[in-house]
Amino acid sequence: MNNADNNPGRKNSKNASTFKKRPQWWWIYPLLLAVLFVPYLVNNFSSPEEINWQQFKTAMLDRKAVEKIVIVNSEKAEVYIKSSFANDTIFKEVFKPAIGKGTGTGPHYYFNIGSVDAFEHKLEQAEKDTPPGEMIPVNYKKTGNELWTIAGWLIPFALLFLLWNYFLRKSIGAGGPGAGSSSVFNFGRSNAILIEKEKSNITFDDVAGLEEAEMEVKEIVDFLKSPGSFTRLGAKIPKGVILVGPPGTGKTLLAKAVAGEAAVPFFTISGSEFVEMFVGVGASRVRDLFKKAKERAPCIVFIDEIDAIGRSRGKGALLGGANDERESTLNQLLTEMDGFGTNTGVIVLAATNRADMLDPALLRPGRFDRHIYLELPNMKEREEIFKVHLRPLIADNTIDPHFLAAQTPGFSGADIANICNESALIAARKKKEKITRQDFLDAIDRVVAGLEKKSKIISPEEKKIIAYHEAGHAVVSWLLSHIDPLIKVSIIPRGKLLGAAWYLPEEKQLRSESVFTEYLCATLAGRAAEEVIFGEVSSGALDDLEKATKDAYMMVVYYGFNKKIGNVSYYDSTGQRDMGIQKPFSEETGKLIDEEVRKLVNDAYQRSKEILQQNKGSLTRVAELLLKKETIFKEDLEGILGKRPMNIPAITGEKTENRSFATLTDT
Repeated sequence: MNNADNNPGRKNSKNASTFKKRPQWWWIYPLLLAVLFVPYLVNNFSSPEEINWQQFKTAMLDRKAVEKIVIVNSEKAEVYIKSSFANDTIFKEVFKPAIGKGTGTGPHYYFNIGSVDAFEHKLEQAEKDTPPGEMIPVNYKKTGNELWTIAGWLIPFALLFLLWNYFLRKSIGAGGPGAGSSSVFNFGRSNAILIEKEKSNITFDDVAGLEEAEMEVKEIVDFLKSPGSFTRLGAKIPKGVILVGPPGTGKTLLAKAVAGEAAVPFFTISGSEFVEMFVGVGASRVRDLFKKAKERAPCIVFIDEIDAIGRSRGKGALLGGANDERESTLNQLLTEMDGFGTNTGVIVLAATNRADMLDPALLRPGRFDRHIYLELPNMKEREEIFKVHLRPLIADNTIDPHFLAAQTPGFSGADIANICNESALIAARKKKEKITRQDFLDAIDRVVAGLEKKSKIISPEEKKIIAYHEAGHAVVSWLLSHIDPLIKVSIIPRGKLLGAAWYLPEEKQLRSESVFTEYLCATLAGRAAEEVIFGEVSSGALDDLEKATKDAYMMVVYYGFNKKIGNVSYYDSTGQRDMGIQKPFSEETGKLIDEEVRKLVNDAYQRSKEILQQNKGSLTRVAELLLKKETIFKEDLEGILGKRPMNIPAITGEKTENRSFATLTDT
C-alpha cells in the first residue's frame, strides 16, 4: 500500500491543495445576472415622464408635436414626440427634458387613460377638425413585467443547473462519478461495501464450534499476510472459497471474522444486489466490483447468498427464458474469476445454503478451489458456542454451558444466540438481577414451541381430547425402546400448538429401518389414542399425519427400506429435478410407492392401537394426570409406566425439552 494513502493528514492536505488549484468560476454568475438585468435597469432609468390629458392636449396634441401613441395593456398611453421638437423651449421649460436630442426615440411621456373607449372618444373629439392624413396613429400592445419575463426564462435553467450540480457533487463526494450508492451515475457500478481492517471488530475469538472451517479460512488469511512462506514451495493462493451449510451455522459470521483478521481490504455484497430489472446492469456491476478489487489487491471479495446469481444455467428455461439477466451476470462472474484477465491477489469468498443449485462451472477448481461444509454443531461445539454468547450476559453461578448444550441437540449457532437473548429478556421481564437456569429453560421452551397461551379458551371436551392425544404419544414412545427419551408432555397451548410432547434426541448419524418404524408408531399414537378412548378421531392430528407420511415416503422412495421397491433410491442430491415436470419413475412404480407408503402407515397405526389397548389403564392415568397438572415430566411417567424397557441415558431432574416430533397442532 502507498504510505500516503495510509496517512490521513497527507491525504487531506493533498485534497486541499488540489481543491485550491481548481479554477474558480464563481464570477460567471454575477456577470450573467448583469447581462440579463442591465437592459431592464437602463430602461427603468430612462423611463418616460407622467403627464395628464390637459397637458397632452395643450402642449402636444394642439401643436401637432405627437408622432404616435401606443396604448399599453389598455391602461396607459405612451406618447412619442417628433424629433423636430427635440429642442422646443416649451418642452424644456414646462416639462422635464425627457426628449433625446434629435433622436426621435421614445416613449417620452405617458398618461393613464382609464379605459380605451374613453380615450378614443376624447382623441376623436380633439381631432375632429384634423384632416385624415394628419391624424395621430394609435397602436395597441400587451406587455408583462419584464423582470418576471426574464425570471420565467431564467428559473428553469437555474433549477436544472442546481439539480445537476447536486447529483454531481454527491457522486464525487462518494468517491467519483458513479461511486455513490445513491448517485444517478452508479447504475452499472457495484455497491459493494468496503471494510477496512480497523472498521471490523469481529475476530476468530468470536467464532466457536467451527474449528475445522476456521482452520481452512485462517490459512487464507495467513497467505495474505505472509505469502512468502507458501510461495517458496511453489504453492498458489486459492482463487475462491465457498462456505456451504444449513441456515444459522455461521457462514456469514465466519466471513466477518475473516474481515476482522485479514490486514487487507474486504469487499462484501449480497448476490441479489447484482441483478436489477434493467438489462446488463448485473454484468456491469460484476466488472466494476472486480475492477475495484484489482486496484486494491491483495483483497477479499465476499458474496453472500451467491445462489441468487449462481444457479445452474438452463434451469427454468421454460418459465423465464434461458438467456436472462441472471445468466448474463453469472457468465460475467465466471469470466472474472477464471478468464483471460488476471486476478492476482483477489480471493473470492462466497456463502450459500443451496449448493445443489449452483452451476457446475462455478464450483470447479480454478474458481472455487475450496469447498468448506458447515454442519449443525455437536454437543461439544454447542458448549463452545454457549460460552461465547454467555460472555456479555449477567448470569448466576447455576448456568452450566455443558447442561445447556445437552438440552439443545440439533440447534444451530443462530438458535443458540436466540436462546441466550430470550433468556436475558425473560429475566429482565421478571425484574431479576441475574439470569438463572430456569430462564434459559423457559427460553428454550419459547424458541421451540412458542409462547404459552394460558388465556386461550378451550372447552373441557377439547381439553380432554388433547390430554388423551398427548398421553398416547407419551405411552407408546415410552414403551418402544428405540424412541428418543421423553422429557416432558404438556397440554398448555403454545403458538399454534394445543399440546406437545418433548424428546431429547440422541446425536446419531444413522437410523435403521426398525427405528423409522417405531418413530411412525409414536407419531401416530396420538390419533390411535383418540380412537381407542373415544371411538373416533379428531382433526388435531394434522401435523402428526404430515410427518408420518413424509417419513414413510422417505423410507420407501429414498432409503430403499421397502422389499417390493427394492434397493432403489429416487433421491436427487444435485437438485437437477427441482424444476422437472416428469417424475423419475413410471406410473406403475408410482402406484406401487403409494400402496407401500399407505401400507407402512397403516401397519404402524395398528401397532400403536394394539400397544394402547394393552395399556389402556396406564393411558387413562397419564391423561388424568395431564388434566390435573397440565405439564408432566419424566419422573411422573416413571411413577405410572415404570422404567423404560431399555436404559437410554438422558438428563433428569430438570425441566428440559427439545424439538418435538409428535405434536398436536391447532387446526
